[in-house]
Amino acid sequence: MQDGPMDAVNALNEIAFWLERELAPSFKVQAFRKAAETISGLNLDELNERARDGRLKRTKGIGSRSFEVVTQALEGRVPDYLADLRQRSAAPLADGSALNGLLRGDLHTHSNWSDGGSPINLMVAAARSLGREYLALTDHSPNLKIANGLSAERLSAQLDVVAEINDDDDGGFRLLAGIEVDILEDGTLDQTPEMLGRLDVVVASIHSKLRSDRRTMTARMLGGIHDPHTNVLGHCTGRLVQGSRGTRPPSEFDARKVFAACAENNVAVEINSRPERQDPPDELIKLALDADCLFSIDSDAHAPGQLDFLQYGAERAAANGVPEDRIITTWRLEKLLAWLKHT
Repeated sequence: MQDGPMDAVNALNEIAFWLERELAPSFKVQAFRKAAETISGLNLDELNERARDGRLKRTKGIGSRSFEVVTQALEGRVPDYLADLRQRSAAPLADGSALNGLLRGDLHTHSNWSDGGSPINLMVAAARSLGREYLALTDHSPNLKIANGLSAERLSAQLDVVAEINDDDDGGFRLLAGIEVDILEDGTLDQTPEMLGRLDVVVASIHSKLRSDRRTMTARMLGGIHDPHTNVLGHCTGRLVQGSRGTRPPSEFDARKVFAACAENNVAVEINSRPERQDPPDELIKLALDADCLFSIDSDAHAPGQLDFLQYGAERAAANGVPEDRIITTWRLEKLLAWLKHT
């Protein structure tokens, strides 16, 4: 995040970032994101004039708090609300700082193309501000209609956006083209093989019928793991341990068979960093470790501020003794891309 005085758009977006990191209610976050969008097309002189003559305060999308933030930023200082947020967010989220500092990227994130709350460019900007070297954009596949999953046509269009972002970059960051693809009930993946073959990263997850019996769930997961396009097995139990969606018990499956298949097929087991998931549970992380699996510590971020959730995953990996070299998101981009291509 930028230190010292800043322009008003950056101030509003940074406030939203810190609120997202705190899991603040979405309406509160979106108020600042909307205000930033509202003024983003105004040059500095026009913004100053509208603030002085009262038009800005009457503008739709500008509330009393966002107006205060804008006017204080225009005065050339850090807005009070932002300063307070920076102060209370100074402490790390979790006690995994040593391993967290080794993480170079994140292979599971969402934008407003599916069920995320922000455009791709804001996700990229936040990732860069956190020091990430790469970020995989993994919006949902079409079967997950509630999450506005991407058809093959929409995913193809998104690939053009990813290419444009990488073309405009100075070479210090890479946005990876990806997908969080549903493992369907028959164990196949919810996207065409042609489209999956065009991607850098495929995270395969189950989102439906999570209470199926152990045998059914095991067969379904093995089908997804054996697909040659799969790179990462996402939030494998599907459990929820807290949060606004309530709680949900973990799915039942033969973890030894599933993790043996992951190791055999070079599929990394995701350590999902969302605080409401904490998936896999500790005992399954240890089973996967014993099975010689690789791991991917991912944020599963649906908003820019949630990208910092990697700290939670790093804390759990460290607590369970996962070695750095077994975590693919600590690898340099060149090594990661070679591994992804090999799988």
